[in-house]
Amino acid sequence: MHLKLKTKVNQNFLSVKEGFDEKLFLSLNPPFPPVELKEFGGCETGDKVHLELNFILFKQNWISKITFDKTSDSIFEFIDEGTQLPFFLKSWKHHHIVSKIDDGNSYIIDDINFKSPFILMDFIMYPVLWLQFAYRKPIYKKLFKSVNT
Repeated sequence: MHLKLKTKVNQNFLSVKEGFDEKLFLSLNPPFPPVELKEFGGCETGDKVHLELNFILFKQNWISKITFDKTSDSIFEFIDEGTQLPFFLKSWKHHHIVSKIDDGNSYIIDDINFKSPFILMDFIMYPVLWLQFAYRKPIYKKLFKSVNT
């Protein structure tokens, strides 16, 4: 399944790039399930991110590896791919894109491809994941706001 969300923020794309750190990562997590960040290696090829999701009665590990990163004069992007996923996911590929609009504005794009163990579950997971990523939009806007606005 494919999921793509685009958020306009009022900040230069290179400033947004600098903000893609552990603090941002923690602020983007929705209230449920609670997430413990076990490791945050960064956003460069070879880095690793390890989460522990707490579903109250049980916990699940989610480990992703950064398999690609690139910065040009108008875009910052990286891809994280799941190497150890919770039971409800079979595959995960998240392409993070920060694209320059002009000197003071950018788009943050979450472009995600995922599969669950069963096609029916893909359709159940889609709105859940959409909501979890839509939850990020106001956080992005708040954190990446121009100091002049």
